Amino acid sequence: MSDPEPCQIKQEETEEEIALPPSVKDEDSLLKDSEKMSDSELYQIKQEETEEQIDLMVEKESEVLSEDEEKHQVTSEIESHTKTEHNILMKRPAIKGFTCTQCTKRFSHKCDLNLHIRIHNGEKPYKCSHCNKRFNRSGHLKTHERIHTGEKPYTCTQCGKSFVQISHLNQHMIIHNGEKTYTCDQCSKTFPIYSELKDHLKVHTIEKSHSCPECGKIFIWQSSLKKHQKIHTGVREYVCSECEKTFITAGDLKQHQKIHTGEKPYMCSHCNKSFSHVKPLKVHERIHTGEKPYTCIQCGKSFRQSSHLNEHMLIHNGEKTHKCDHCGKTFLRPSELKKHLRVHTKEKPYSCSVCEKSFTQQSHLSQHQKIHTGVREYMCFACDKTYITAGDLKKHQRIHTGEKPFVCSDCNKSFRHSGHLKAHERIHTGEKPYACNQCEKTFRRPSNLNEHMMIHTGERPHKCDQCFQTFLRLAELKKHLRVHTKEIPQESVLHIHDIYLPENFTPYSQTSDFTVKYVD
Repeated sequence: MSDPEPCQIKQEETEEEIALPPSVKDEDSLLKDSEKMSDSELYQIKQEETEEQIDLMVEKESEVLSEDEEKHQVTSEIESHTKTEHNILMKRPAIKGFTCTQCTKRFSHKCDLNLHIRIHNGEKPYKCSHCNKRFNRSGHLKTHERIHTGEKPYTCTQCGKSFVQISHLNQHMIIHNGEKTYTCDQCSKTFPIYSELKDHLKVHTIEKSHSCPECGKIFIWQSSLKKHQKIHTGVREYVCSECEKTFITAGDLKQHQKIHTGEKPYMCSHCNKSFSHVKPLKVHERIHTGEKPYTCIQCGKSFRQSSHLNEHMLIHNGEKTHKCDHCGKTFLRPSELKKHLRVHTKEKPYSCSVCEKSFTQQSHLSQHQKIHTGVREYMCFACDKTYITAGDLKKHQRIHTGEKPFVCSDCNKSFRHSGHLKAHERIHTGEKPYACNQCEKTFRRPSNLNEHMMIHTGERPHKCDQCFQTFLRLAELKKHLRVHTKEIPQESVLHIHDIYLPENFTPYSQTSDFTVKYVD
């Protein structure tokens, strides 16, 4: 007998049972007795009772009704009792008579058992015609194929967003309802779905029970492990239709496609900056709130992102195994060494499309491009001054706090910025690592070298907007602007004992640079 037959036979038996009308007043007793009996005994008793009832009904009705009326009445009675019997059968718990021999799980129908067995034997008879991925159920294949076809049949009635699966739509609707009924008893964070709370709790317990058999890496979630394993198999089944770039997961493809569409649906409520994905928005908002949820257990330093914490931990437990062949400097990561080598090779692969200035790192280019766009998203809460980067804001805030965490080991002088300390220490060491390739003059700071190079190139980047005269240095331009503003330079007052004065000195004399007053 083929697999569908047991399901068909069970359906026929149920239809026969429903067609047999027992007495209404015996509903409760029938339900209780049916739970104690086997299917075959129950069927036999029901059949005998029903035959007797039908005979009695026909005898009584034949005495007072005509043949046509009799047929109509019997039909009505059977329909009424059919509904009653159906209700009783719906209340009766299903008898799970089919047991899996491998995991002892029980099923009501043999067809359900046959489907379940495919989990154990790995049978996947349904194959995707697009990427050859296989499934053990036809419904799973149908859902998967929507990834390739782009079909999203389930649409939210409130915002119009569409989904591949009905479960995804139901989960999305919770966003509109605003319900977060599941609360973490560790940190009081709330979640709309119990599964999200369950996953979140693993963050507190640090339970990592899913291990990769290839490299031994362990993961909190099974889904993370499956995603990771595709790195070893090389399977990248999701292809972008615009640029043919491939991805491991559908989520990665969806995120990538927003580059082509320019879609940025997630907006910051503080500065109106928009993002393609919700996760970068959450990370960005921590800049405004000051939240740093990831803390180093060794030194107590906190970070906005877990990746920053992981990178920081290498300082405590990581060896600097990557060494530069040119200068012997060592690095924690190969990526850091690669970036450093550009100092020696003078390679600057990242160029600005507006002014064509080149940079050694992509992050430096991104930071530079904000100069052209005028975006200054980081604001100081003390003085409302704005900055292009979070690092610039952090440095500025030390002016208000008075913090100078960087101390010179030679003279104990302290600085707000590590760069200033490094430049200062070169005074003690005499190091001048930045050399001019035109005249071989050396400098302690790259900014000094860049300024010096303008002498050779003839570049005068600072221009007066009044008379269009150009200057080499910003300080020279500021000094020149006083000609137009008629601003008198601020007087520098020096005590007479602090300077050497010539014999012909008068009590009040003025130079072009400052005014000297005679002070008793």
